[in-house]
Order: sequence, then structure tokens, then C-alpha cells
Amino acid sequence: MAICFFFKPDQEDVAALYKHLAFTGVKFVTLAEGEISEFHIGLKGTMNALFLKDLAQKVRRGLEGRVRHGRSGGGLCYGYTVVREFDSRGNPRYSARGIKKAEAAIVGRIFEEFVANKSPRAIAMSLNAEDVSGPHGKTWGPSTIYGNWRRGTGLLNNEIYIGRLVWNRQRFIKDLSTGKRQAKPNPRDAWVIQEVPHLRIVDDTLWKEVKARQRRIRHDLIHDGAGVRSERACRPAYLLSNLIKCGSCGGGFSKVSTHHYGCSNARNRGTCDNCLTIRRDVLEASVLSGLKTHLMHPELVKEFAAEYHGELNRLNASREQAHALRAYESAGVDRQILAIVAAIKDGMRTPAMKEELLALEARKAELVAALEHAPAPAPRLHPKLAEIYRAKVANLQGELNRPELRAEAAEVILSLVEEVRFVPENGKSRSSSRASSRASWRSLPARRSPSRVETGFK
Repeated sequence: MAICFFFKPDQEDVAALYKHLAFTGVKFVTLAEGEISEFHIGLKGTMNALFLKDLAQKVRRGLEGRVRHGRSGGGLCYGYTVVREFDSRGNPRYSARGIKKAEAAIVGRIFEEFVANKSPRAIAMSLNAEDVSGPHGKTWGPSTIYGNWRRGTGLLNNEIYIGRLVWNRQRFIKDLSTGKRQAKPNPRDAWVIQEVPHLRIVDDTLWKEVKARQRRIRHDLIHDGAGVRSERACRPAYLLSNLIKCGSCGGGFSKVSTHHYGCSNARNRGTCDNCLTIRRDVLEASVLSGLKTHLMHPELVKEFAAEYHGELNRLNASREQAHALRAYESAGVDRQILAIVAAIKDGMRTPAMKEELLALEARKAELVAALEHAPAPAPRLHPKLAEIYRAKVANLQGELNRPELRAEAAEVILSLVEEVRFVPENGKSRSSSRASSRASWRSLPARRSPSRVETGFK
């Protein structure tokens, strides 16, 4: 049987693949080289890595040359279209751009509405309500409009609209642990800036007014106690973060106030009519009550007992081992003290011996105190284990929301709960658990109209 592999010739990946194939007795054969050996892996792998690095430098040099000639260095911004051009010999010239009038009008409208004190969220919702397609045919969102002013992302921060092409703001580095690219900003002196007045859509006056309002917003956010912009804020992780979905549109639920969740699409884009909100503590209590029912299963109680006994025995063994090590060290210190005293009796006296003897006596005093105050060994089997488990499960919400446990608890919840879906419905509100079978387990109060919450447990 032959297996064909198609992948980028990364040196580390090729070597790892070869080792795995060799371990299982599978031969590595290529069309060009035939059967591959360690010689090919080492030599060819190095040559391929150098080739890729040289190719990347050539591509960047070519892109920089296009940018310096006022052409696109990659990608197509909203408001522009590709222009087909030919040189004197009839050969095509690539990377030329022109203004798309329909989209350019939307760009001007967004700038004017932002200057008129309209928020990016309100602008996005009005555009979506009018069925105006956003970049790449997607719906509009606040981040699409506002972006990150430091990185130059977002429609309001793109200098191409004032006829200035800025390239090489950031570079992308592959994260080896996840395999995904991460953007890293480049220093300002590494930017390539080229004037392209034929691509201007927004005049300087309107651009300056937008920048002035952005500065006022940042100043207000910093000085009114709200902190810096959201892209720099470190928001607290809650137990159900990234698990709540809207039952109407399938989008995510996010914090809309200090204590309430709401549909992100309804709030930010206006593409969903689910305007219900729900308190975080009520939602957590509802979901965790269903989780408590699953946790009281006899098999899970048995698993808790096994884990509890294992951890308790490990702690007791560690405590006893530490006590034994202190006793052993104390005996060794005694022997060293006796050896120094014997040497002094024999007439050997130096300042170093006196300092060493004082240090050993101080260490001896510490060990004796630790041995005298050592706690009695705890029982290997706890007599009230069932009561402890029931108490922990009953106080599950309070325990998981403790600040020192919240981050770890959120990861555990992610491994137990597949999805929490907030579904608006007519009639009496209810909540249901979706595991192996559907079961109603608690009524949930909702604001503004009835609804139900469905939770999928893994």
C-alpha cells in the first residue's frame, strides 16, 4: 500500500515524520529521490529550510517594490476594486486598484456619521438593517468600523482612504504550540509609506475630525474610571464564558451590563431579534443545578471517593516523607557537629571552623523545632466522605466562583458543558437540560419576554 503526503517541507516536521515511519517499519519514498534515509532528512531538510527562507525574502522584496510604485501589496480594502492594466507590449500589469463608487459612498457615510457622534455599533446596525454588505460580503460589526487605532486596523484607521498607502505595519509569526499565526507590530521606521492620491476617498478635514473624536473617546475612557479600550482590557473569565449561544441566530451571548448576558448579534449588528437578557447569577445557578443532578450519579460519587482518597494519601505520604527527611538531615548535622568538635579537641582551630559550627547549630535548632511541631498523621480514609461530597456539590456555584479557583473552574466547566443555548419562546418560561435525554429541571425567570435555556452536557 502506498501513501502520498503533501505538506510544506518544514525541517522539523519532516524529521519527526521520518522517525515515526521508521519506528513502525514503513519506508519513506519520494518520486525524485526514491527511498529516503537519514542523509536525505538532514541535508535535504536544511536545503529546503534555506530555500523557503530565501523565497520569503524574495516575495517580500517584490511586494515592497509594488507598494513603492503605488500598487497593492496584498489584499483588497473595502471601497476599491481590481483594475486590469496592460503595458505597451500587451502584457498584464498586476496589483492595480481603483475606487468602487458604491462602496466609496458607504465609506464616506461611515466617516460622516462617526463625526456626527454616532457610535460604531449604531452605524453597523443601521447598515445591516439596510442590507448593505460589509467587507467580503459579510455583515457589519463595530470592530470592522472602529478596529484598533494602534495597529491601524478598522475602516476608520485605514490611511488608504486619504490617499496614503502604509505597508509592513505588522508581521505574522507562527505559534508552534497552536500552529496559528499571530500578528506582531513592526517598529515605525520599518513601515513603507507611499502616497497614492488617485485612491483618496475621504478629505483631510473629515479625517482629522475622526481622529479628534477618537482621541476624545480614549481620553474619556481613561479618565472616567472605565479604563482603556476594550482590546487592551483583561476581562474576567466567568464560568459560562464562550458557552452561551443564542437560540434564534446561533450567535454568541456576551456581557451587556454588569450582571446580564445578551445576544451579541442583536446588540452589535442588529441582525437578530432576540433582545432578551438574563442575569449571570441566575443563568449559572440554572445550569449548575442541572450539573449537580449529573454529579450525584453513583458512578461519579465513586470517582470522587477514589480521587479524594488518592489525594489524601498522597498528601499524607508527602508529609511523612518530609518528616523522615528532616530526621535524617538532623542526624547528619549531629555527625558534622561532632566531627568539628573532635577536630577542635585535636588542636585544629580556624575561623572557618567556628563559622561552620555556628551555622550547623542554627540549622540543628530549626530541624528540632520542625520535628517537635510536626502534625499527627491524618487518617487514610475520611469518616465523613459522603457528607463532604454532598456539601461540595450543594455549594457548587459559590465554590466555583471563588477568585482563586475561577480560572481553573472555567476550564473544568468547558470540559463538562458542551453548550448553553438561550431560546426565546411563547408561553411560560422554562429551562431544560440536554444530555442523553431531555428533562425539565428548573424554571428560569427572564426579562422582557419568556424564554428557555437548554444546556448540553458532555
